[in-house]
Amino acid sequence: MSVRGGADTGVLGTALGVVLAFSLAEGSWQWFSAYLGLTLLTVVLAFGSVPARGTAGYGWSLAAYSLVVGLCAALVLAPALQRWDWLFPMPGTREGCVQAGRYESLHAQAALGDLAGQDAAALAYAQEQQSRVAVDDCLAATTTRWLPVYALGTALVVSGGVWVRGRARRSG
Repeated sequence: MSVRGGADTGVLGTALGVVLAFSLAEGSWQWFSAYLGLTLLTVVLAFGSVPARGTAGYGWSLAAYSLVVGLCAALVLAPALQRWDWLFPMPGTREGCVQAGRYESLHAQAALGDLAGQDAAALAYAQEQQSRVAVDDCLAATTTRWLPVYALGTALVVSGGVWVRGRARRSG
């Protein structure tokens, strides 16, 4: 691989991004995925080359560069989208996920049966844990379904910005 990037870094960034996206898309989005996405985004921006306007394959290069940056941005945003309703409201979904958490809490109590009366604190803890896992998994699944929209939106903004910048350089 070359020191200053180019095609090798683009291929490496794309491969790493795809592997990370698939491996992190299982279960709840954790803050470590934001760190990994930010690290990958930094590598792509530091060593990847923005396609030069007027070169052969400009459109494909611009699309690839923009999509990789969009994927990285989606990995960075995923934990925040899952946790903060002001950033990603998900109308109706959040309440449905809370209801799923309540169900799992009741399910935990039913599973313990007569043992539940022996240690109320342990029951409360088990119910809270089951509820949290159910809510997190529900929100994570919804977030994962919407991440491609955020990634594509970022890719469109990046490609538009690169295209406008390249056009301004040519005319200026």
